[in-house]
Amino acid sequence: MNRPHLSPTGPAEAPGKLPGPLRRSVAIVPTLCTLGNALCGFLAVFLASRGPQVDLPLGLSALTIASIFIFLGMLFDGFDGQIARLTRSTSDLGEQLDSMADMVTFGVAPAFIAVQLAGVQSPFLSLRGDRYFDRAALIIACIYVACAALRLARFNVEANQHQAQAHAHAYFSGLPSPGAAGTVAGLVMLHQHLLDAIGPLWVLKTSAVGILAVMILVAWAMVSRLPYVHVPNRYLRGKAPFGYFVMAVVVILLLLIAPQWSIAMGFTAYALSAPVMLLPVLRHWVPPRAERSGEVEIGE
Repeated sequence: MNRPHLSPTGPAEAPGKLPGPLRRSVAIVPTLCTLGNALCGFLAVFLASRGPQVDLPLGLSALTIASIFIFLGMLFDGFDGQIARLTRSTSDLGEQLDSMADMVTFGVAPAFIAVQLAGVQSPFLSLRGDRYFDRAALIIACIYVACAALRLARFNVEANQHQAQAHAHAYFSGLPSPGAAGTVAGLVMLHQHLLDAIGPLWVLKTSAVGILAVMILVAWAMVSRLPYVHVPNRYLRGKAPFGYFVMAVVVILLLLIAPQWSIAMGFTAYALSAPVMLLPVLRHWVPPRAERSGEVEIGE
């Protein structure tokens, strides 16, 4: 959801910017990151289309590696915006390119992975594969893709409006598409991790139905007006108490003990955070401001 890249050339250089030729050279890096994001989405779709018999490294399933590529796309999506802002090479072209990459990685790829997990055949098109479950799963996937497209288009429009800019540094209006994609991909990874111990086929089918239900909920959250915290801008920038910094490092290391559970629960908790904070009991609670003494720099 960051907005990078290829800076437009002009006859005069703005004060404080890099020289034109150097800036154009540096701008290649955020553009490559955005393209890396798009390619991660394509590879996620490609791997999800492989059957369970395919031989993959570490004994991982095709759906697991496809989900990993979605998270890898998130890293590229974060890097391109940061690099573009640091090099002052943002542009309208980069904004549109970023949206298209996000549509592939956080819109199309998670929906395709979900229908592959559910074992959808050929609804509406064949007699043997035209089951009501397959129809419902395909329609839910279409709803998710449509909501992701609407979410990205709305973000582009509101990013240029002063009212949206007022809170863009701390909150998103609606669940950002990477958050929705991470929720779906994280649950798919957890499903594949527990595949051997989860039980008979009907349990697997039930869990797949649960993931489809989650997908339609996060699709609604994307087009909603619920305020979602911009995690990097809110918690990973500026200064924080030293104890907070140490605690964050310890928690991250502990989460590595069970990464599948940590990723799935972390993204699910983020997707639920905005609706939960609207509860009457929590709506009026405001966390106390951190003391300024003993702070440590944790970001730009």
